[in-house]
Amino acid sequence: MNTLKGTIQDLLVYSYELKEEINLLVYKPANYSPLYKYHLLVTADGKDYFQLGRLARLCDELLSEKEIENIIVVGVPYLTIEDRWEKYHPKGKKHEAYIRFLAHELIPFLDQEFPTFQMGMGRALMGDSLGATISLLAAIKYPNTFGKVILQSPYINSNVLEKVVNKNTTSLLSIYHSIGQNETAVKMTNDKVYDFLTPNRELNKYLKNHSLSYAYHEFDGDHTWTYWQGDLKSSLKAMFGS
Repeated sequence: MNTLKGTIQDLLVYSYELKEEINLLVYKPANYSPLYKYHLLVTADGKDYFQLGRLARLCDELLSEKEIENIIVVGVPYLTIEDRWEKYHPKGKKHEAYIRFLAHELIPFLDQEFPTFQMGMGRALMGDSLGATISLLAAIKYPNTFGKVILQSPYINSNVLEKVVNKNTTSLLSIYHSIGQNETAVKMTNDKVYDFLTPNRELNKYLKNHSLSYAYHEFDGDHTWTYWQGDLKSSLKAMFGS
């Protein structure tokens, strides 16, 4: 079967919350038409998902094989490693503003630009590591805006876990959650070594009893794109399977 190729375009949006212009990467399927409605997948670490995750190629393949519903993917890139930390980390200076940008600026902009379903279950957030953390925290804060979330090796600490439990909104969310069994000593950007696996197992204990639908996967691998890329197909099928 010939795989039809979708298109990737750049789209600029100005964020008043972040006081910066953001250059979005937007994937539209090969059969894109304003006459259809589309699910929306918004990814943190936008450039990484397109380049290292080969996300567009994977969507082309899954759409050609009719394994997922019609989807538009919007990658939100970060500027630098420091900028990523400030926006994605719960202690980052721009963390709250970034979450408000996603819910109050980005979604209204995308709903205006594209024929989306314009409801929570038609939208998903996705990220890896700290990008998964910000996706989770945005979804629990705005569960009616983002009904689905894909978490690849999220950074979880007691503070994040506490927020998830206290918000008590994950029962409104469909969640895909994966973590590598070798993620027990991950070197962070601040050179500290952190165990990702144990707190993710704690999060799993909570989510399996407090989610609308929940898929959890432990893969035989570590905290790298080799494994996140390999895990993407099952995450997309779990969230957007047709």
